[in-house]
Amino acid sequence: MSKTLRLSEKWFRRGLWGVAVVFASFLIGLGGTVVGDLPQVEQRVTLDDFINRPAASAERAAIEVSQRTAKDAQEALDQAQLRLKVAQSDTQSARETFNNWLATRRATERPEQDPELIARTQALDALKAAERAALAQVQAQQKVALDARQAGTQARERLSGLEDDARAALQKAQRAQELRVFLYRLALTLPLLVAAGWLFAKKRKGTYWPFVWGFIYFALFAFFVELVPYLPSYGGYIRYIVGIVITVLVGRYAILALNRYLERQKLAEQLPDAQRREELSYDVALARLAKGVCPGCERAVDLKDPKNDFCPHCGIGLHDHCGHCDARKSAFAKFCHACGTVAGAGARAGMVS
Repeated sequence: MSKTLRLSEKWFRRGLWGVAVVFASFLIGLGGTVVGDLPQVEQRVTLDDFINRPAASAERAAIEVSQRTAKDAQEALDQAQLRLKVAQSDTQSARETFNNWLATRRATERPEQDPELIARTQALDALKAAERAALAQVQAQQKVALDARQAGTQARERLSGLEDDARAALQKAQRAQELRVFLYRLALTLPLLVAAGWLFAKKRKGTYWPFVWGFIYFALFAFFVELVPYLPSYGGYIRYIVGIVITVLVGRYAILALNRYLERQKLAEQLPDAQRREELSYDVALARLAKGVCPGCERAVDLKDPKNDFCPHCGIGLHDHCGHCDARKSAFAKFCHACGTVAGAGARAGMVS
């Protein structure tokens, strides 16, 4: 249709389309902000909202106690192991000294050294006893640390059981919350889509069509871009079902629109030629002629053939002759291209010059 417009009209229409796009962009920005803030109407739920809090608190406290106990036991164990190493070293050193002295004693066999033998033996026994005491302390701290670790493990297992029970309830609540937020978005975007459909059907060719188209673009973007990504999954069932419903509705509308169009075309083709040309918009007729199709039935016609004065499909007049200069011209032209005479009743349709 752009070939049939005046040059200034083309630029004005381009500017108005720019207005429509800018208007839609601001509406989309506002709508995106509103849709993005909708989840704030719902309080965010967490695992602690569904867990047995007294039992969970007790288990967490038990875990903390076991961790502190295990830490203290490990520190005490390190000290006990260090003392055990010192005692073992002292015992080993004393044993070597005693063995050396005992070898000398056997070589000399001096009876006056018997009291010293008894004293050395008692000292070695004392060191051995200290070593055993240090070993007992190590073993005791190992047991304390082991008991603390086992107590912590048991508390964690009990806490994990409580969390598993709460997690199932949390997931159920999150799905319900997700569905509610989606319904909020749907309640916001669906009326916009309905309003856009009404505007498209009734107002898209009106005086304020740039704002109409801007709102239509905004509604489509809000529904298919802002809403669809938030569609609940539920294993894919919701998405597939909604996709099927939308496809059926759009397909049904397209089928009915096509049938209505074909019915209108059949009725129009039964009207007299003059009436049909009068009911056709001048710009629409020129746009269809520019595409090489019949303005009446929109079927392909060879308009360059000088013999095609009528459409072979619907019979509407395509060319006639000027009543003033007899030049062959388009039947939809308002003026004769040869002499500029206003097209009127004096035109002779279907006659070749």
